[in-house]
Amino acid sequence: MTVLEQMGERAKKASRVLATAGGKKSEALTAIAKALRDEREKIKAANAEDIENGRKAGLRESLIDRLLLTDARIDGMAEGCEQVAALPDPIGETLSGRVLENGLEIRKVRVPMGVIGIIFEARPNVTADAAALCLKAGSAVILRGGKEAINSNKSIAEVMRRAVASAGLPEDSIQLVEDTSRQSSVEMMGLSEYLDVLIPRGGAGLIRAVVENSKVPVIETGVGNCHVYVDESGDPDMAANIIFNAKTSRPSVCNAIETVLVHKNAAEKALPLIKARLDEKSVEIHGCERTRAILGKCIIPATEDDWYTEYLDLKLAIRVVDSLEDAMEHIAKYSSGHSECIVTENYENARIFTSGVDSAAVYVNASTRFTDGGEFGLGAEIGISTQKLHARGPMGLNELTSMKFIINGNGQIR
Repeated sequence: MTVLEQMGERAKKASRVLATAGGKKSEALTAIAKALRDEREKIKAANAEDIENGRKAGLRESLIDRLLLTDARIDGMAEGCEQVAALPDPIGETLSGRVLENGLEIRKVRVPMGVIGIIFEARPNVTADAAALCLKAGSAVILRGGKEAINSNKSIAEVMRRAVASAGLPEDSIQLVEDTSRQSSVEMMGLSEYLDVLIPRGGAGLIRAVVENSKVPVIETGVGNCHVYVDESGDPDMAANIIFNAKTSRPSVCNAIETVLVHKNAAEKALPLIKARLDEKSVEIHGCERTRAILGKCIIPATEDDWYTEYLDLKLAIRVVDSLEDAMEHIAKYSSGHSECIVTENYENARIFTSGVDSAAVYVNASTRFTDGGEFGLGAEIGISTQKLHARGPMGLNELTSMKFIINGNGQIR
């Protein structure tokens, strides 16, 4: 039996305890939050090793930022655990019920998935966020992070496992795969005997590999090629502020925008304001010919590839379009289905955009950076699902559960 199979067996055993753990799950999460704060120096020391190794390996600064754990980010992880602990327990919730003519009482109730596998890349906070949600949802979790964050992940997982055990639950409710070779990832995709669902969280290459090769059912989290469309009636100052926030507040995350579309009748006024804000953070702009005609040759000519690109960096593509319909056509062709925004004062255009744009989150006059489980009041999140079956958008507690039917009778036979 391989190491991963042994982990799978232990996770299955832990999942049976978690399925009936009730309030102990919240006690464990509260213990995890305290432990993360108490052990912050140990976690930061491990993270410093990862940061040093990343710089030696030539990781760009936007990826170093994804990797970095500050006091504020560790506090954020702890607060995320506390928020999840405070959420209502979804397990056992009755979704629907009825009594048949023969007297059978049928209820559809939420139940745990069982064992959840998560393959993710450079962000070590995912270790805490994912484990917290899976635990509250009554499932054991096997985490497999990338090599860039291995020291951070090991430290966080060790802290969480001890905290879970202190609350009287199996420490194997949370397990980390310490082998970061490609082989461990491939083997995890084949653990159909032990994993009930597999969730990839990372770049397009990772997600595609898991979706195409996994023998375990997959919930697909999406890359974020997100857009802001500035409508003809949109407030230019509001547009510039939204675009500045959505691009520069944290460019390395999936809810940051990558492309701005501007109606031709708004372009002359809006584009200089947008560029002035973006210049504050030295954002590299790739633009269409009409954008370059307004903003000058400092704008890099945009190529077809730019419209598809998730930069995850201080880079942005801008295109001037002839109409709302052209903007929606562009989004339909190039978007990853994550988050889109329209800046408009026209109610009908807002209605058409929100109805017609087929993405997980569609905004009117607000930054796409709000696409987040915590911001949506769901607590921490596993990721943003861009698929349509089972889960879509921020995946919180409910999206990590399954359901079953419970039938009560008094001797009925068929």
